[in-house]
Amino acid sequence: MASKASLFPFPYLVFPLLRLYLRTVFAATSRGNQRLHFSSSVESKWPKMFWVVMGLKFYSLDVVRDDPTNNVPDSIFSKLGMQLHRRDHHPIGILKNAIYNYFDTTYSGKFDKFDNLFPIVSVKMNFDDVLVPEDHVSRSYNDTYYVDSQTVLRCHTSAHQAELLRKGHTHFLVTGDVYRRDSIDSTHYPVFHQMEGFRVFTPDDWEPSGMDGTSYAAEDLKKCLEGLARHLFGSVEMRWIDTYFPFTDPSFELEIYFQEKWLEVLGCGVTEQEILKRSGKTNNVAWAFGLGLERLAMVLFDIPDIRLFWSSDERFTSQFSKGQLGVKFKPFSKITCYLVFAPLLLSSTENKSYCLSQFPPCYKDMSFWINDYFTENNLCEIVRGVAGDLVEEVRT
Repeated sequence: MASKASLFPFPYLVFPLLRLYLRTVFAATSRGNQRLHFSSSVESKWPKMFWVVMGLKFYSLDVVRDDPTNNVPDSIFSKLGMQLHRRDHHPIGILKNAIYNYFDTTYSGKFDKFDNLFPIVSVKMNFDDVLVPEDHVSRSYNDTYYVDSQTVLRCHTSAHQAELLRKGHTHFLVTGDVYRRDSIDSTHYPVFHQMEGFRVFTPDDWEPSGMDGTSYAAEDLKKCLEGLARHLFGSVEMRWIDTYFPFTDPSFELEIYFQEKWLEVLGCGVTEQEILKRSGKTNNVAWAFGLGLERLAMVLFDIPDIRLFWSSDERFTSQFSKGQLGVKFKPFSKITCYLVFAPLLLSSTENKSYCLSQFPPCYKDMSFWINDYFTENNLCEIVRGVAGDLVEEVRT
């Protein structure tokens, strides 16, 4: 028998098996009717695409570059400028407006609201200004979309925090699309939407209470967010979990008991003093929170798959109306695709079926060599680039 080395002489260490499971009914996701503009010129085989955001025009070649430091694919560029959170009849927009309504009512319009800030930011804004350590995993090319070595598609709405503080804003909400290289399943997508909340206090706020600034801010934060949870979910049981974030101390997560299980709603905390000092606020304390709109909208609207938020299919879009929070989504037929990615030597998945449809799946096996730097996120990027949103899940 030939040795393994003679059969496989290539200098790679892992031999994974790529298995694609497809079952088709009708497509529930559509990529039609996107607000995408095309110029008249053509470069190579692709038209030059451009978006207009905040009155600024930028082309595909400005974002998707032939640059070794660039890892933004065309599939991600096509999502720039879609701004689902600014559509009043879309679940994301409906939820955003419901949260805005809570803050307008509770704080008498005290919070400034921003929902059209440019999504391409500097590495400094995205990481340094919010104290993300140099060696933090979120800075890696595996997790973040880099336009070049100093520019990224924002990973979080916190990227605008320092800029707004320097401009004098002390109470604000920032909503926007954020971008992260991620796995493929029903709850993860490389583009999603966040809302950032921020409030600054002065000594005049906390000194009359007899509390120190940090304790005062933490108590005010919890009161604010418990009220928001009741506004969205009604009278529910809540609990606070101590956690860690680079930009807050202390840091918390709020969970609610909803539909017979505990659900994480958001992360928050008292802002690190260094962030305030860098913005010229040396005698203040502040709190901040961040929440994922898709995570909450999926629960409130009973939407089972995160890809549906990007659908322009009338069977989806016609179910939602402006101001109607919590209308339950009624499912319709769709394509379901399973993709399983497993090492060849692991046989635990060999005889398992992940297809639940009444229609039989079509099995396709593909195997290929990968090097030490190939990751699951790399695979998911390839899958999305080829199959778009037709693939429902990639399992490792």
